[in-house]
Amino acid sequence: EHLKEKLEEYMVRFTKVRIVRTKKREGLIRTRLLGASLARGEVLTFLDSHCEVNVNWLPPLLNQIALNHKTIVCPMIDVIDHNHFGYEAQAGDAMRGAFDWEMYYKRIPIPPELQRADPSDPFESPVMAGGLFAVNRKWFWELGGYDPGLEIWGGEQYEISFKVWMCGGGMYDVPCSRVGHIYRKYVPYKVPSGTSLARNLKRVAETWMDEFAEYIYQRRPEYRHLSTGDISAQKELRKHLKCKDFKWFMAAVAWDVPKYYPPVEPPPAAWGEIRNVAANLCVDSKHGATGTELRLDICVKDGSERTWSHEQLFTFGWREDIRPGEPLHTRKFCFDAISHSSPVTLYDCHGMKGNQHWSYRKVRVTVGHLRGSDCLE
Repeated sequence: EHLKEKLEEYMVRFTKVRIVRTKKREGLIRTRLLGASLARGEVLTFLDSHCEVNVNWLPPLLNQIALNHKTIVCPMIDVIDHNHFGYEAQAGDAMRGAFDWEMYYKRIPIPPELQRADPSDPFESPVMAGGLFAVNRKWFWELGGYDPGLEIWGGEQYEISFKVWMCGGGMYDVPCSRVGHIYRKYVPYKVPSGTSLARNLKRVAETWMDEFAEYIYQRRPEYRHLSTGDISAQKELRKHLKCKDFKWFMAAVAWDVPKYYPPVEPPPAAWGEIRNVAANLCVDSKHGATGTELRLDICVKDGSERTWSHEQLFTFGWREDIRPGEPLHTRKFCFDAISHSSPVTLYDCHGMKGNQHWSYRKVRVTVGHLRGSDCLE
């Protein structure tokens, strides 16, 4: 009820703001395209609805575009807690946007080669987080805007990021521009098509990633048989703009991404059960998610079936973290210990060692936590 007549009445006082309504649900991507097509300003600024801009957030973005109109600029995204609306900087603060080969968005440290004497200076980022950026309006449309064939939401941040870099522009994160974003625990609406995200990602991969798309299909074989729809117009746009290939992008822009997310994963150092020899009990994940405490339990392999059990199967990978599952099917959770006295829990893998950095000594058969020099007991 607040989004109809009450909203119209409230917005009358803002003479520069127009409310545009669609006749049917269009989804985030096509709605943004509609708004951009009706905008009159020299610069387009895209924000999610669940954001709160901080003091003086806009001038630093506009300054970078004024220096180079073929630049897309992104603010630092701070965290607004979805429960109590507390505001804080994201963990790690200034970091480069990246991706793994399942196309999950990641953040990686700024390498020494790109660090500036003044930490407030803008820095290059291979991909954006998604919803928050500013761009010269003419340049946005020269790039073809968003691919109108993308459905609802998902994948659009990769499409616009790859496109701007490969087609003659650049993208920067701007530390002096801060915008708070509410990170929700769940999506409070239904997506009509359950395959829209997968379809979008394949559409982006087929249009922009060349032979590197194969690394995605190796991890997501179900994508191979999805239809992307007609991408001939996107292929023609890439040809018309004389865009570079994805191999160039990986070598010149995202050269540090394979250090954290290699296209071909090195083999794990070890995998199997983690058994306490003295007690003859095994670590058990109980198929838990983030926050689950790991416990010792009767070893399933000692039972009548004498087979591996997924809740007691773990992989010590090349990142020196421990994940539930066998090497080709590990989960996205890692063993995490925040202190000497705290229990070991499962937490979302971040790949940055720290609380999730472990060692495995074959001779002494011990599993140790490197940050605190403690052993798993």
